[in-house]
Amino acid sequence: MHLPHPRIPPLTDAQLTPAQSEALRPASYPGKPPLNIFRTLAHAPEALTAFLAWGTYILRNNSLDPRQREIVILRIGYLCRSGYEWTQHVRISLRGGMSEAEIANIKIGADAPDWQPADSALIRACDDLHARQFVSDETWAELKAHFSDRQCMDAVFTAGQYTQVSMMLNTFGVQLDEGQTLDTDLDARS
Repeated sequence: MHLPHPRIPPLTDAQLTPAQSEALRPASYPGKPPLNIFRTLAHAPEALTAFLAWGTYILRNNSLDPRQREIVILRIGYLCRSGYEWTQHVRISLRGGMSEAEIANIKIGADAPDWQPADSALIRACDDLHARQFVSDETWAELKAHFSDRQCMDAVFTAGQYTQVSMMLNTFGVQLDEGQTLDTDLDARS
């Protein structure tokens, strides 16, 4: 997390226009208010609507299994130093069966102990994309040893989506939601 306060504050229910309320509807769940990310993006309701549509593909229709998808999301969130993204997806990953040791190894990278070769290939692809916006031939060959063309595409789509998400969260200063704790490794607030 880069900022101690939001540059663009999340909208309260009382501040929402009808268009913003409609855009937030798919991000609302019974008994839970929309997350700060969505309340912030609601300042641009058309963008929020498009964002949610693509995000639904990434989170629900992705050909990577949920664990593999979360490896990509967490590695990108960590590389981008996005404390908000990391915090949200650590919870999702733990609920999905990843261990705390695996999550800690995301920070270390592809050479951390206990990764399966497919996991390491995903992490290396994230590292390549983050550093050069390109997956090297060597890393691509590693991916192809474990994944179909569509899965390789979805790995790149997921890394790209969560790079964008991290950029927005970091730049807009989206703060953690109530009851969440920031990982000290991702605290870059001044």
